[in-house]
Amino acid sequence: METSSSSHIPRVGLSRSAVLVVDDEYGPRESIAFSLASEFDVETCERAQDALVRLRERRFEVVLLDIRMPEMDGIRALEEIRKVDKEISVIMLTGYGTLATAQQALVWGANQYLRKPPDIHELLIAVRRSSQTAVERRQRVRMVAEAIEHNDALKREIQEKEPKVWQARAAVELVHDLANPLTVLIGYAGLLSAEAKKVAAAGGRAADLLADYAEVVERSAGYCQHLAENWRKATRQSTDFSPVDLVELLQEVRKVIFFSSESIHLVAPKSARVRGAKFELSRVFQNLIRNSLEAGSKKIEISITQDLRTYVITIRDDGCGMDDATREKAWQGDFTTKSSGTGLGLSICRHLIGVHGGQLTMSSAPSKGTTTSITLPIHTEASAAGSSS
Repeated sequence: METSSSSHIPRVGLSRSAVLVVDDEYGPRESIAFSLASEFDVETCERAQDALVRLRERRFEVVLLDIRMPEMDGIRALEEIRKVDKEISVIMLTGYGTLATAQQALVWGANQYLRKPPDIHELLIAVRRSSQTAVERRQRVRMVAEAIEHNDALKREIQEKEPKVWQARAAVELVHDLANPLTVLIGYAGLLSAEAKKVAAAGGRAADLLADYAEVVERSAGYCQHLAENWRKATRQSTDFSPVDLVELLQEVRKVIFFSSESIHLVAPKSARVRGAKFELSRVFQNLIRNSLEAGSKKIEISITQDLRTYVITIRDDGCGMDDATREKAWQGDFTTKSSGTGLGLSICRHLIGVHGGQLTMSSAPSKGTTTSITLPIHTEASAAGSSS
């Protein structure tokens, strides 16, 4: 008879995942612990109540949980474990006659089940996989929590300081703009993690997918960085202009921000060069396209035409549209029909286009969609020389 409810196998390496074996039978419990001890930091408990205490004291990646135990069985223990740690991987241990119960446990939140006594090779594979899965889940949850925390911190800072009316409004919109690329970063980071494991063994298409995802993550991160940098420069009233190809810019916005959405169609010449700030123009197109999608548009047509001195960018959607009164309120700013909107997107788009020497106009009608037109001066060597003199 044991004098303690648990035994501890010392940690050998700092990077070893922690595993908790919960079984009221001494022999199977210690046999499993011994089999895992060479790769994992293993602890054991003979009762579910003791396991719950241990889970509150430290973090484990995997719990191996027997179904049949006195006082609290494995199914009830599984329910309590999920209240303590939602990301931990739980493997149910089932003897003869409890297979159906083990399968039902998967519905209750178990990740896998193994028959008792488990095959050692099968046991090691299951714990390795479950440990890695738990680590990835924790990483994703942490990334989302950090993004939310940063977002809340920015909002609090804006509310506390508000140095100038326009800067405060622009800062709120900056946080709003960052939400899309940050969501892309989080989503593709998860895909990268999954695809990376396949590359070594699979190669071929998996490697190509990994490279493609990495490119999108890199571009989204660069977009976030430039938004923050442009906000910093805005406080000094300075903006760096350079040649920008509107066609390339719109293609990039479609791919990076809107996941190459099939709803967005671009009809344009091979090139349409203007002089401006690339990432400020990206903000304009991102806001206008997002407004169309949130208005229920199934098709967004973007065309670029030119006259003698200007390019005309037309964004036409088939969304719900607006009546004259609603359109006028949206045009003036501080008005939104979205539960999480700021009402600043359209007014900031007008401001940014005006800074670029252009003009933004809009027409809309209920059930007939919305059409937005932007005019921007064509970039020529002569205009570049004139702006620099």
